[in-house]
Amino acid sequence: MVKYHRSFGNKLFWINKRIFDVCMCLLLIPLLLIITIILMFLNPFSNSGNLLFIQKRMGKNCEFFFAIKFRTMVHVDKITRKFNDPIETNRITLLGGFLRKTRIDELPQILNVLKGEMSLIGPRPDYYIHALEFLKNVDGYRERHSIRPGITGLSQIRLGYVDSLEATSKKALIDNYYIQNVGYIIELKIILNTLLIIIRGLGK
Repeated sequence: MVKYHRSFGNKLFWINKRIFDVCMCLLLIPLLLIITIILMFLNPFSNSGNLLFIQKRMGKNCEFFFAIKFRTMVHVDKITRKFNDPIETNRITLLGGFLRKTRIDELPQILNVLKGEMSLIGPRPDYYIHALEFLKNVDGYRERHSIRPGITGLSQIRLGYVDSLEATSKKALIDNYYIQNVGYIIELKIILNTLLIIIRGLGK
């Protein structure tokens, strides 16, 4: 069981964190609209199909929600990838690869943040079906859902996308470290590192 750092119970911090989330997302709405319009014109040529990808993810307290992203892969009727399989890189489109590297594909999730389902910073929300398996096979995985999941977070900037039980165990350790030590300094470091990832095009 995770032993939470005293700042976890600091109500003022969590109030300020939520205010920051909402204010930043409201400021990003115009950018979301502009990029949406641009992709509506580009998608028919390089990423034909639905503009958005909506997927059931595991959120706070292990409850599900529907995460919204810009679609970056060729559409399939049913997800067949198992929880321990590598990502299907062959399905990533040329435009989708750019969206992933620049993290633009994550931008629609600001709507999830405004709805209170996510935060800008927190543990990455996993595909719900896979997350159910991780709950059974990964120590500390349930505890990482004690807070809202995030668009970016400590494990995202340290590990990137993970696709194995061993890597998911490392992810859970990092996320639980974040939960135990959460505060203004670590939030600022995550934001700065995320900006570097975006500028360098190192997203996955």
